[in-house]
Amino acid sequence: MRQPTHWYALTAVLGLCLSSFAAAAYTPRNPSTLLPSFYQQATPARSAFSRLRDGIIRSIWSIPRDQQTKVSGAISAGPNAPPSTLLARYGGDVVLRFNIASAEQASALAEAVNVLFLDVWEFNSEWVDIRLSKDVVPSLLGLLPASLQHAHTPLMHDLAQAIFESYPSLAFEDPSPSDHDGHRPFSPLLQSSENTDTTNIFFREYQPLSVIVPWMRLLRSLFPTHVRMINVGVSYEGRDIPALRVGVHPTNSDRPKGPRKTIVITGGSHAREWISTSSVNYIAYSFITAYGKSKEMTILLEKFDWVFIPTLNPDGYVYTWENDRLWRKNRQQTSLRFCKGVDLDHSYDFAWDRESSSANNPCSESFAGDGPFQGVEARRFANWARNETQNNNVSIVAFVDFHSYSQQILYPYSYTCARTPPTLENLEELAIGLAKAIRLTDGGEAYGVTAACEGSVIDTPTSKGAKQPALRATMESGGGSALDWFYHELKVKYAYQIKLRDTGSYGFLLPSKNIVPTGKEAFAAVKYMGHFLLGNNGIEIEEGEEEKAVGRKEGEKGQRKMSHEETGQVKDSFNAYDDEDGAWEMDFELRRRRKR
Repeated sequence: MRQPTHWYALTAVLGLCLSSFAAAAYTPRNPSTLLPSFYQQATPARSAFSRLRDGIIRSIWSIPRDQQTKVSGAISAGPNAPPSTLLARYGGDVVLRFNIASAEQASALAEAVNVLFLDVWEFNSEWVDIRLSKDVVPSLLGLLPASLQHAHTPLMHDLAQAIFESYPSLAFEDPSPSDHDGHRPFSPLLQSSENTDTTNIFFREYQPLSVIVPWMRLLRSLFPTHVRMINVGVSYEGRDIPALRVGVHPTNSDRPKGPRKTIVITGGSHAREWISTSSVNYIAYSFITAYGKSKEMTILLEKFDWVFIPTLNPDGYVYTWENDRLWRKNRQQTSLRFCKGVDLDHSYDFAWDRESSSANNPCSESFAGDGPFQGVEARRFANWARNETQNNNVSIVAFVDFHSYSQQILYPYSYTCARTPPTLENLEELAIGLAKAIRLTDGGEAYGVTAACEGSVIDTPTSKGAKQPALRATMESGGGSALDWFYHELKVKYAYQIKLRDTGSYGFLLPSKNIVPTGKEAFAAVKYMGHFLLGNNGIEIEEGEEEKAVGRKEGEKGQRKMSHEETGQVKDSFNAYDDEDGAWEMDFELRRRRKR
């Protein structure tokens, strides 16, 4: 049963009250025993009333912290230190990783997160990353069972600094013209950093939407034979949702016999996941510039249309650049004036979840809206995709939705593990190939492969012969996802969500030096998908690249051999298998049979 709007407002205020007073009610007599010295020393002491007052004011009227209190000694002391605005907003925040061992622990943590309105960054079956104020840490620990009170470690000691470093190098400098020779007053956000891994200035830093859109227009102008710029919808605030359609169409004398096979690549559904937007741009650029130069890439562009959508959430993306770097949702108004935004990836109308407390709370980071497709951008993107298939002679054969972070390749279903996709074997086969293609890139990382639902639940094992199914707990609902909608509703045979780098060291604040390496990994995966759909089930290697690949492989094997000799042990790990011994395939087959 849905709750009235005023109930959420009351819950929000009560949640803030609990943020200040829960520790006194639930923690032991000496709560400092639960906290590492890092938390105890980092924040000046303030009264519970002050924290309650400031928290309610910030939440209801959306007033930044720097407008309420002056942060003593927080002014930037040097060119590499964050400015006072970032310190005021994020200086007291940390990111904690909780290690989860049971469904009961996951349920308790999820309940505490909902009570305190905390920001869950990422989670899987083993851990949960949570961003919160240092002042709220005792309150959170006081709401958790004893088994979780010491089962956490800090991932980021200085969140403000990490945020500062994710912006381009000149983003916070005085925009007034400089007297230094050689300084270009035009578009300072394009100023390069000390990144020598690439010659393309566009990928040396993360770029705002005001730079991305002209860049996309430039690509269309430079490569008119195989690039078109389109819009897949309009955002809540009236911005176009731009996309590049890349492909070489047959001439009139050689018309296709059936619908044009199309692969859709998206990023930026969650505004703060900048690496997903930059990776989609990198893939698009790599495809576009390879046409006519690479035989294999030319074939892929002749056989398929490729639609690249860097950000499905342009309003939220702009907001992360201009206001709050860690904003996740879109920017539309909800039933609560002071809680804006809908989580677009929970807004689709397949298995939309109206029961989850977080999905029904407008103040939650995973708010799914008051009904299916309330998220404006999700609805208009879905309408575009359906119109393409019904009216424009298009067949969407694959869909890839890039996110961050945790380095996982996820396939349907997201909303439940109780239902098996009818094409499970095909989904798993291609997913394993994508992970392998990523790992074989120069410096490629290891990516896990699993069903989207399994990446977000904890199973409580049951005894043999037990009639009751295992208890499953999750941090947030998996319903209403784009992954499931494209697979089930649009009948896209190969649909994936790929969570890019890293595994938590930086999270959403991945330094810009990772843009090109991550882009290369994403490009390798998408290129492999194209070959797979053409019937080439192996990794295709261009002329001149084979020797490099063999050399890297021999180096990896040598390193593994040395490691095994030193330790006397061989890691029993999915990613430690030798590519030639068939262990990947064996492990995949065993897992598939166990699921049956």
